[in-house]
Amino acid sequence: MLITVIVILILLAVVIGAVGLIIAGMRRRNVEEDPLSARLAEFASRGEMASLEEIEMSQPFVDRVIYPMMVKIGELSARITPERVRENTAKQLEMAGNPGRLTPTAFLSLNLIIPVVLGGFFFLLSRVSSGLSPGAEILINLGLIFLGFFLPQMWLRSRITSRQKSIRKAMPDALDLLTICVEAGLGLDAAMSKINEKWDNELALAFGRVIREIQLGKIRREALKDMADRIGIPEMTSFVAAVIQSEQLGVSMAKVLRIQSDQMRMKRRQRAEEEAHKAPIKMLLPMGGFIFPTIMIVLMTPAALRLWRTFQGLGF
Repeated sequence: MLITVIVILILLAVVIGAVGLIIAGMRRRNVEEDPLSARLAEFASRGEMASLEEIEMSQPFVDRVIYPMMVKIGELSARITPERVRENTAKQLEMAGNPGRLTPTAFLSLNLIIPVVLGGFFFLLSRVSSGLSPGAEILINLGLIFLGFFLPQMWLRSRITSRQKSIRKAMPDALDLLTICVEAGLGLDAAMSKINEKWDNELALAFGRVIREIQLGKIRREALKDMADRIGIPEMTSFVAAVIQSEQLGVSMAKVLRIQSDQMRMKRRQRAEEEAHKAPIKMLLPMGGFIFPTIMIVLMTPAALRLWRTFQGLGF
């Protein structure tokens, strides 16, 4: 029995370590900076002479082993994945704000790593101690593999939903600030820069990326259209279309922004009212599962005890 417990603890440690390494490999990375070049520049600034092997070994374990391994597994997965799926994965990563600076190849590797980890762990655990039948073990293992295959997609969709909700919530206030800045004499680019400087949220980051793209020579309307595609909500698409039409038709930008701000605020109030109307429906499940049984126990227990004593007195 003691040996079984020790083996189970070792298996748990292995699985926790594997999951930890995966999470570490998914951490935020700076894709514009080569880790090896940064390490080489660091040695050069110190005036130290080091071989390429020493510089390579001085990198963190995640940069040296974990992330390249994820990329290799992702390349293997990409070979059997249709091109449309890879393009859709890249688009979803952009809509999620590129969490962890993951490339589509690295993300696709998770569709192979997580099912193998979950399935392998349950298989080893079932070999050590399990009272289940072979058929039940196979079904549970297949279920874990199936769940592990879809876990990355579920996580990515939740990140997209969370980011879009954050942007929807911030848009009315951001458009108010844009309107004030434009009415004060600033251009639209300078107004978006103000939002990027003052705020620290997903919308401010999106505006900051637009500003950087414009500074690199991209046409503003193209940069705004790309931002709307990366965010993927109707409110941002409507805002970008109104700004582009304002530029093309010569309409006052401040007036357009004021109208857009009022519309966004009205839509936010309507969404709040919609969520408030959904609240009673959402409360039915916890009420039916937890509150009503408790009330029935409190109300019916005295009556049940009285009936039981009555039947005892009658000799039943």
